Amino acid sequence: MEKTVVGIFTDRSAAETAALALKNKGLRMDDISIVARDQEGANEDQNGQLTNDNISDGVTAGVVLGGLAGLLIGVGSFAIPGLGVLVAAGPLAGLLSGAVTGGIVGGLVDLGVPEEEGRRYEEEIRSGRILLSMRASEGKVNDIAQVLRNEGAVEVKTH
Repeated sequence: MEKTVVGIFTDRSAAETAALALKNKGLRMDDISIVARDQEGANEDQNGQLTNDNISDGVTAGVVLGGLAGLLIGVGSFAIPGLGVLVAAGPLAGLLSGAVTGGIVGGLVDLGVPEEEGRRYEEEIRSGRILLSMRASEGKVNDIAQVLRNEGAVEVKTH
């Protein structure tokens, strides 16, 4: 049975290092998702609406996700009401692009995370933290959780 392991990081580079450490353990990069607020690409227009002044979503995503942009699938940025512009990569990015109204919570629910926990994770992202999630078989869950902790996750949970 597949589970989703979620780690919360306070720093983008620690989340990137964790993703690379998972890859180096032989785990599939296309099962890893990273979501963060784009602190620099979002601006408000005169009406308080969110705008993205970057030339393309790929530029924003590449800057925020640094060296991982080429390794993770589905890298992009999304304007989500109440959260601002998010940068996401991996399976969760695909779920977010099709479900902007459900936001992060809806995407996480699709990955097996309970709705209440999804709301809490959304608040973590709103506050500037980075979410890294990975789908894996039960047999790999403990190894993944240990890598996330070793690389600086401030919280790790399995759903």
